[in-house]
Amino acid sequence: MQGRTPMQHAKRITLRLPCLGTFPFAIRDTRMTDPAPERPKRRPRYRGKNPRHFHEKYKEHQPERYADDVAKVLASGKTPAGTHRPVLMREILEVVAPRPGDVAVDCTLGYGGHSRELLAAVQPGGRLLGMDADPIELPKTEARLRRLGFPPESLVVRRMNYAGVAQFVAAESPGGVDLLLADLGASSMQIDDSARGFTFKADGPLDMRMNPARGPTASALLSKLDEAGLTRLLAENSDEPRASELSRQILRAHARSPLTTTRSLAEVVSAACTQLPRHSSGTADDAVRRVFQALRIAVNDEFGALAALLRNLPFCLKPGGRAAILTFHSGEDRRVKLAFKNGLRDGVYASIANEVIRASAEERHANPRSSAAKLRFAVRGS
Repeated sequence: MQGRTPMQHAKRITLRLPCLGTFPFAIRDTRMTDPAPERPKRRPRYRGKNPRHFHEKYKEHQPERYADDVAKVLASGKTPAGTHRPVLMREILEVVAPRPGDVAVDCTLGYGGHSRELLAAVQPGGRLLGMDADPIELPKTEARLRRLGFPPESLVVRRMNYAGVAQFVAAESPGGVDLLLADLGASSMQIDDSARGFTFKADGPLDMRMNPARGPTASALLSKLDEAGLTRLLAENSDEPRASELSRQILRAHARSPLTTTRSLAEVVSAACTQLPRHSSGTADDAVRRVFQALRIAVNDEFGALAALLRNLPFCLKPGGRAAILTFHSGEDRRVKLAFKNGLRDGVYASIANEVIRASAEERHANPRSSAAKLRFAVRGS
């Protein structure tokens, strides 16, 4: 059969019709020559009645098609997969007080929930400068915001870390901006996606990079650290009370067999906790969360970026400009509190938040992830 043309696979038959004689016909055997039609791809199957893993929740990833299903997830107090629920939205709008014609900055665009409200509040005539370091989520968010129908020139988006906010503002609004928001930490989309390596609830690569194309992974970082360095990292980045003991166990396990997955690291930390005296700081899962937080902060140099943001923030604001920063753990909040306090003392800021602002009981019930959020604000002096 090799080397034959398609017509050589044809069968010849003779058709006999009364009074008309015989006519030869060639019927092509399509079984040998035409590819079988492709079957439509089936959605991924999962065990049990409901999907459990991030990539299985196909309805939650398509809220425009499955609005009722997404509404049920929200009503249960959960965040739909692939999305992020903005926290303290009402409180943020109160402290930054956006007005029509204002220029606003969202230093951490994320899913775009805060940006959507700010963009609407500065219309007509206002602009939103949005930035984010995540090359995976940023294009999705920009497309989502542009579909809302605001004037194209009212939204300017850049893929960059908020450490460079001063350069962004200088290029787009040389006279400064009227308001600035920074929602620190990782977003729900990043945390819930096991492929990003931020979560220990499902196995995935021990990565944790906000920008997967830049810098070493968390696993590679463990290979570079000695016990003293990892101890210091756990203590400074997450206030881990058993930093020394956990560092020793983590690096011993990593030396035996490199920890390259989130589950392998979580299992080492959990096992180490069972060998140590019980501590008032919580369960083994709490220790795992603190270890993951500390590594994520180190991998992405989050404290270095925050220091740059706080140092440059006053120069980005117009006189009377308002800044609001959302933090989610004590290491971030301490730095923001101190910077605002020193700025008030030096006359850079005219006023700052006297107390940290937290989510209301209603919001914490509707969105448990808001429970850790702390909001502080500062107003630029004249």
